[in-house]
Amino acid sequence: MKKILTTILTLFFITTANAETVSRISVNGNQRMDAESVRILTETKIGDNVNNERVNQIAKKLQESGYFSKVNVNMVGGTLKIDVSESPIVNMVTVEGNDDISTDDLKKEIKLKERSSFDQSVVGGDVARMLTVYQRKGYFGTKISPKKISLGDNRVNVVYEISEGHPTWIDSIDFEGNKVFSDRVLRGEILSREYAWWRFMAQFDVYDEDRIKYDQQMLHQFYLRNGYVDFQVKNTKGTFTPDREYYSVVFTVDEGEKYKIGKLDIDNPFPDVPNDELYDAMKTSTGDTYNVDEIEATISALRGTIADHGYAFINVEPIPTKNDSDKTIDIKFKIQKTNRVYLNSINILGNVRTFDSVINQLIPMRAGDPFSLQTIEQGRQKLMRTRYFKDVQMIPSRVAGENMMALDVKVEEQPTGELSGGVGWSNINGFMVDAGITENNFMGRGQIVQLRGSIAQYQKQALFSFTEPFLFGRALSGGFDVSYTMYDYKKLGGYGYDRDSLVIAGRLGWQLTDHWSQTMRLSATFDQNYDLQVGGWQDATLYTLGTYFKYYNLDTNFQQNTHTGLVGNFGLAYTGFGGTETFMRYNADITAMVKFLDDRWQLKTSVDFGMIQTLGDDYIPRVYRYFLGGESLRGFDVAGVGSRNWRLSSYALGGMWKLNGSTQLNFPVFIPDEYQIKGFVFADYGILGRPPKLDYTYMGKDNLIDQDLRTSVGVGIYWNTPMGPMNFSWGWPLKMNKYDRERRFLLSFETQF
Repeated sequence: MKKILTTILTLFFITTANAETVSRISVNGNQRMDAESVRILTETKIGDNVNNERVNQIAKKLQESGYFSKVNVNMVGGTLKIDVSESPIVNMVTVEGNDDISTDDLKKEIKLKERSSFDQSVVGGDVARMLTVYQRKGYFGTKISPKKISLGDNRVNVVYEISEGHPTWIDSIDFEGNKVFSDRVLRGEILSREYAWWRFMAQFDVYDEDRIKYDQQMLHQFYLRNGYVDFQVKNTKGTFTPDREYYSVVFTVDEGEKYKIGKLDIDNPFPDVPNDELYDAMKTSTGDTYNVDEIEATISALRGTIADHGYAFINVEPIPTKNDSDKTIDIKFKIQKTNRVYLNSINILGNVRTFDSVINQLIPMRAGDPFSLQTIEQGRQKLMRTRYFKDVQMIPSRVAGENMMALDVKVEEQPTGELSGGVGWSNINGFMVDAGITENNFMGRGQIVQLRGSIAQYQKQALFSFTEPFLFGRALSGGFDVSYTMYDYKKLGGYGYDRDSLVIAGRLGWQLTDHWSQTMRLSATFDQNYDLQVGGWQDATLYTLGTYFKYYNLDTNFQQNTHTGLVGNFGLAYTGFGGTETFMRYNADITAMVKFLDDRWQLKTSVDFGMIQTLGDDYIPRVYRYFLGGESLRGFDVAGVGSRNWRLSSYALGGMWKLNGSTQLNFPVFIPDEYQIKGFVFADYGILGRPPKLDYTYMGKDNLIDQDLRTSVGVGIYWNTPMGPMNFSWGWPLKMNKYDRERRFLLSFETQF
């Protein structure tokens, strides 16, 4: 004990003996920072005892401050001498050589800021973070060289020179441990793809660690939809090929056993909500294969059914019980009452350009409304659908001590202007080139401004459009359109006319329900028409007031581009008000769709009706009548059916009404889904009403007048190419008249860039 005490006392006296009392602090070499600030950084004052260890601590503290490139500290005769060389000031930070990752995304990883002191350790961290971004995108060969460029006056520019190299593609994707589903099936369920030359427009064949993690989630969801509740991804291994040009990915999985739904029960706390209604609303049944999507759909359906009885604030918790003996899962849906909670406030964060009022209009809740997570999610989806924002987060928080919630709406804005162009071809207008500029969030007010022009073989058009989505601060959409169109249809199909048309229109629209909307439209049309039968140009003026209703209710699988639901448009319009033409026009079109067989098949049927009603003895010129053929009745030429001139059978007279429709089955072909190719078979029908009685004869001889049924069947291929969708179809008329004009093959495509 005495020996230990002696050693401690000896060390104390040695340390004390080596320490000196600071009588003066001298600072040299500083230019921008004053001496007193340097003294404060040392945390040392006159009268302190300083030994060698303390001197080293002071030097280290000054070096870590980032203000100095070189520091030397000594204790000389009671004077603490501090010699420093200040780090240069960063004048500018730039990134060069990047093509595949934007400068904005890279600058988010750069911590070295302009007007800060240059710090080599910060630069090294910036390089490491940017390399991580590149590696996540599959660019493992990327090199980043930071360059310091001296400018004088102790200022520098910092340039991160990037050599991206080429992405590391995925050579192969394999699976181990799978017995129920083949490798081919599982590859179709994940986002990553094996490298192929034709995927030049996508990045799914480039190795990306984040995407691989997402692939694991997609595999898990796929197996849960097919009853394999114990499925696990045990390991995911990515390795370079020997030439280090490609990556090979192997997913090791454990599928487990397949389970079915056992007993289903509902714990219903509401005596006035019949259990029969709840059981009828369920989307799964005993004996069905366990499907996590159907469980979620059942929860949503139960909430909706109970809400119809006035109970909007409930939780539905599925409580599963797994029976390993018979491979079933019993599920009890426990319905819980919750206290009514109200929204206290909405705070909008992150918007620099978009007005708060625009965002508030899209959120279907206001302060004081009952709080609903489902309504909040609806608002988030509305905000995302505007495409004003790259990301939208809804962050609710409880107000302390109250039955209230605050909602933070955090948005990340993105560019909303679009400069677009495209080429296309259709059976009516022929080859087409168009270009336009659109601003979807004009001046941050949510207004849409569009200027567009197109030149086609048989048509030329210029259009200007303006839309205010929240007119007078209400849920009203208002706007106007000005367009000028030149139709050169004399030699196209059976049209036989030319037309120059200037249209000025105003519109007002509003939402009636979740699925119904209405629009009112007032337009003035100034036409010059040339008809082959009449000869010469004739002026026409049409003033039209119409109202239009739209029904939209679709459930869409965006990956397969298939839908289930109904879309309908209904309208009537009066043309008159002192113009040269007076008539009523009625129109309705309905399309019903259903997807099935893993959402890869779709059955679609549609019907389209239109009618023109004359008022008095007014004659309706051909340019305003209905025509059938081409894409509206496949297997027949454009305006290829209906009443015709006896002398020129290619000259269609058009009809005062029409009824046509189609039933089409879309199905996958024996090509992987990523090629986005589907086949279809169709059956079309159409009836075109008679023209006005004045057209029944020509030059004293009866024209070919009819309103007979026409039908056709056919097959086709739909290809969603990287440049845009293309449709190839072959149609064969089944019921036709001898003077009808056929067209067996139809092609249409459109692309934008």
